[in-house]
Amino acid sequence: MAYDFYELLAQARQWAEKALADGRIPKESAKPLFEIDQGDSDALFAVNPNELSSRPLIVAFMGGTGVGKSSLLNRLAVQEIARVGVERPTSKEVTLYHHQSVSLKQLPSGLPLDSVKVRSHHDHHKSHLIWMDMPDFDSIDQDNRHLVLEWLPYIDVLLYVVSPERYRDNKAWQILLAEGAKHAWLFVMNQWDKAVAAQFEDFNTQLLKAGFDNPLMFKTSCVEPADDEFTALLSHLLELSGQHSLVQLKLYNQQLRSNRLKACLVALREELNARNFQQLSSNYIELWEKHVHSLQQGLAWPLQQFSMFMAKHPGQKLDMPIWDDWAKTQFEDALDELVLSASQYNIPAKPLKNQLQIINQRVEKDVQLAAELAAREALLNPGQGWQKFLLKFTAVSEIILPLAAMSFVGYHLFISYDQTPLDLTRHDGVDFAIRSVMLIALSWLLPFFLHKKVQPDLQKSALKGLQKGLSQALSAIDFKLKALLEQEQYNTQLLQQEISALIDACQPAMPGKPEKNSLLQRVLMETER
Repeated sequence: MAYDFYELLAQARQWAEKALADGRIPKESAKPLFEIDQGDSDALFAVNPNELSSRPLIVAFMGGTGVGKSSLLNRLAVQEIARVGVERPTSKEVTLYHHQSVSLKQLPSGLPLDSVKVRSHHDHHKSHLIWMDMPDFDSIDQDNRHLVLEWLPYIDVLLYVVSPERYRDNKAWQILLAEGAKHAWLFVMNQWDKAVAAQFEDFNTQLLKAGFDNPLMFKTSCVEPADDEFTALLSHLLELSGQHSLVQLKLYNQQLRSNRLKACLVALREELNARNFQQLSSNYIELWEKHVHSLQQGLAWPLQQFSMFMAKHPGQKLDMPIWDDWAKTQFEDALDELVLSASQYNIPAKPLKNQLQIINQRVEKDVQLAAELAAREALLNPGQGWQKFLLKFTAVSEIILPLAAMSFVGYHLFISYDQTPLDLTRHDGVDFAIRSVMLIALSWLLPFFLHKKVQPDLQKSALKGLQKGLSQALSAIDFKLKALLEQEQYNTQLLQQEISALIDACQPAMPGKPEKNSLLQRVLMETER
């Protein structure tokens, strides 16, 4: 689906603003996206942006102090419309000179309205040209530079003016190359009456190095009568103001902006792709195991004290937290190490810190609840499996064995009485009675003794329950941390999908390359084609 550049730029910035608010991309990475200018020459005119033939070409005079920009503009206008002379370095005005038929909109918001001087003319031959005289870019006044940069997005053609003395002064030149590379360029060596051919050739060499292939260069002079190329300059400007050239310039302007937007988005996507969650997960496992071992060792003594308390005071609530200050410090160190490890794998720290803070705030309560619950469960049903079995076995034996012994004694007593009358005075009768009592007593005492001996230690049971609860709580925290890392990975993948969709939409319909040595080919930088 094709998007209008401004609609796509708005979507990209909205995406970046949300990602910035969530802390998932750094400000420095998103900064180029917000530096893409939205100014457009069409914004200055009360016309349909698609009807390019109905608006003029905007040509701005750029250059250093004293090169004669204002004198050149006055010559083009055949009247004095721009200030010249010693006032120029301190001038903060933008002079805008247009045909009376041109309907200017209210200037876009952000432009300094009090720094614009508007003049009109009646020459219909120049009705499709608007001249702009800009402040001296290399003056000591920083407001001049700021004013020029504010106007650059609304300019179609930069008419870069130099003088024989100052054509190598590239202070303004370097800034314009960086900020105004999407414009068409024409070059003028003014004050030609003071120049020599070698200077013109040297200037041409400098332009070739800057990326202009066969640039359009003109020699002008503001001294009358002037034997120069002023007429040729005006002729080329009039040709550029034609509908075909204006459409081509606009298309290339859109292409450049779209390419810049795409480059910003691709850089952001590459940064997202560089985030190594797999390596972080592997590193987290080792980090967590180390700190869990440390926590379990460090909390061993407090758990023993708590188990003694619970064994002596069953049912009472612990009056001290299990997760003490030492444990808090150790756990916070573990979380800090996780954040540091994430940053080493290009994963932003802010969203992790926010979620880890929530986990850290709940960890004391979670550990306390889990440990107490497990300890109470252990005290309700104490002992190990074999102990529980022996307890049941000996409890049953305390009943069954005495009954069996008494049955055995009764049976033998009955048999003996039935066969021979029992004589209690007989020695063997006394022995029988003693043995019978001993047998019955032993049948009860033995399981009773064993039952007492296999009774579980309540302190050990409580300690085992506390250790189990601590282990369960740490496992639950481990699960939350892993889920957090997985969620962050998912969020990153979602950002990658969204930004990939924006990149795919940055595919404008491209015009063919300008013909070699054509006017359009000569006014555009080679590096931008």
